Amino acid sequence: MNQLLILGAGGHGKVVAETAEAGGWDKIALLDDRYMDMDGTLRWPVLDELARAGQYISDFSHAFVALGSGEMRLACLDTITELGFKIPVLAHPAAWISPSASIAGGSVVMAGATVQADSKIGRGCIVNTGANVDHDCHLEDGVHVCPGASLAGGVSVGRCSWLGIGCSVIQEVGIGANVMVGAGSAVIRDIDENLKVAGVPAKVIGSHV
Repeated sequence: MNQLLILGAGGHGKVVAETAEAGGWDKIALLDDRYMDMDGTLRWPVLDELARAGQYISDFSHAFVALGSGEMRLACLDTITELGFKIPVLAHPAAWISPSASIAGGSVVMAGATVQADSKIGRGCIVNTGANVDHDCHLEDGVHVCPGASLAGGVSVGRCSWLGIGCSVIQEVGIGANVMVGAGSAVIRDIDENLKVAGVPAKVIGSHV
């Protein structure tokens, strides 16, 4: 039996759970700090609060973090790894992942997404529904490529950056850590860390700290 404990039972947690089901995980349960109000509202049991994950290691061999914040995902990944859980990569059967791509544990590739040749994706990343990561891209830990976003070849994205829904990034662009790219933006030049950008072409609209 494939047993998976998912930390986070919000909207992202539900999509992660369905992605896991589609990939063959047949025993799934969730943890969430709102668990007392949530059990019975989802198709999977919501057992307990996040901090009690260690109580369930005898029942679940693997665990996965489904929280929206990149920094929170990475912190929880560190915790559950130290507790002894195995950390899988989740990929929907309707995603395409090149056999030469590498994806670290705790990352998810949603339905309709693509990860092309020789791309490298770090820990705790989200390649969301219908997103495209072309050849030779490098996503550092905690990056979220939102639904419908497209990265051309050779793009690099720093830790915990967030690329908004439907945005585009041209080839060979470097995006720093903790950057937020607005929905529908077109990124045509490098972006320093800790910035918010938006527009066509994307321009700095503020800091992101």
